Amino acid sequence: MTEIVHVSAPELVTYADDLAGLLVETVDEGSSVGFLAPLDRETAAIWWRERAASVEAGSIGIWIAREGGRVSGTIALVRAPLPNARHRAEVAKLMVRPSARGQGLGGALLAAVEAYAATEGITLLILDTETGSLAEQVYCKAGWTKVGSVPGYAADPAGSLKPTTFYYKELAAP
Repeated sequence: MTEIVHVSAPELVTYADDLAGLLVETVDEGSSVGFLAPLDRETAAIWWRERAASVEAGSIGIWIAREGGRVSGTIALVRAPLPNARHRAEVAKLMVRPSARGQGLGGALLAAVEAYAATEGITLLILDTETGSLAEQVYCKAGWTKVGSVPGYAADPAGSLKPTTFYYKELAAP
């Protein structure tokens, strides 16, 4: 049974090595999540541990999906830092282990973040993803609205510039 958990800063540090494995697998299979291949596990673990301060400060929320004690997916919610943007946040780093894909886990992680954001008074979510990626199907199925694409916005893990599509979703005010 898969369990989705909103993790604290100390829990994030505890799960950093397992999250590093997830990140390395995600990059190795070609998903554009901000890193270039090859990504070594220690660099990935350091990156996750460095997020703990932001989690502690409340500027980032991180959820993990666990199955059998192993992290099978993750997602982050990044709060807007400026006073005139407190109503919005960015969804980032949605990753599901390749072996766990196709079972609705990405959608479940996305729904968990959306529900949490709504309880926090966040009424607008934004995100971006590589144009043509499988993630786009998850976002469309979850009712996100496509804004448009920017050519050559980010490099894929191999270093090739790819277009990025931006999405938003309005949430009901509490």
